[in-house]
Amino acid sequence: MKATSSKSEIATGLRELFEDSLKDIYYAEKALTKALPKMADKAVSGVLVEAIKEHLSVTEGHVKRLEEVFEVVGMKAEAKKCEAIEGLIKEGQETMSKTKEGVVRDAGIIASSQKVEHYEIATYGTLVSFAKTLGEKEAVRLLKQTLEEEKVADKKLSAIAESAINEEASN
Repeated sequence: MKATSSKSEIATGLRELFEDSLKDIYYAEKALTKALPKMADKAVSGVLVEAIKEHLSVTEGHVKRLEEVFEVVGMKAEAKKCEAIEGLIKEGQETMSKTKEGVVRDAGIIASSQKVEHYEIATYGTLVSFAKTLGEKEAVRLLKQTLEEEKVADKKLSAIAESAINEEASN
């Protein structure tokens, strides 16, 4: 016997999948605006603290930009719980609680942050592709802008880790 689900539970087309993914990343970005200050509070490296605080500001901009995307595609800005970001945030919190304050914790914060960045890069890349296929040119432009900012954040985290934190944490 075949399981049945309501239309609201299953995306039947690319447009629905695109819309569902927008709601998902909207939730994720909003959740990160709450998680990032906690990470900054637990970090020791001034460079890392500053990078996290800067990314908080950028993330708040992503929330606003997503609201623009919702508007240009004719949707109400609505969040849908993102299980992936919930798991990544939880893992990051566990890392912070199970590591000694200092460079080891900072290395863990960077690792957790990069996992989030990679999730966001994958999601925004997919959303750009979907928007292109759906002919949503303004959404493509807005989503590409966020995608590029996520890539910059990932590179910045790598540079911070490789400049000293990972080496110090290994001692």
